[in-house]
Amino acid sequence: MSNNIDFINPYELLKNPAFSQIAITKGSGDTIYIGGQNAITKDMEIIGKGDITQQTAYILKNIETALKSCNATVDDLFKLNIYIVQGQDVKKGFAGAQSFLKKLNHPPVITGIIVAGLANPDYLVEIDAMAFKGNQ
Repeated sequence: MSNNIDFINPYELLKNPAFSQIAITKGSGDTIYIGGQNAITKDMEIIGKGDITQQTAYILKNIETALKSCNATVDDLFKLNIYIVQGQDVKKGFAGAQSFLKKLNHPPVITGIIVAGLANPDYLVEIDAMAFKGNQ
């Protein structure tokens, strides 16, 4: 568990178990930027065509894989940007994130954005992430 990130939820702002309002990274270490992930395998197979729940779950699996490749974990995650194609059911996307969110000791800062479309018309959601791996 990382103690190099402080998650703050001021009393005057909404407190939600799914996200934090503020994340402060501190100390020395590495900031990890994970580019927009889609529900696509390394062999270019799209997972969950037409199903935002499956796509969201697979994208978060990809983010975990990216973190692991940097010797980081979900506890080092502090920011997610979620791009959802207009007309998709956000609640279904959130359902796909439930098992991932249960792994987190602290929910990250999250921004959700509705977009007209993504790079491939079969992509229903895209997520990029930021993590901070402090020096031990």
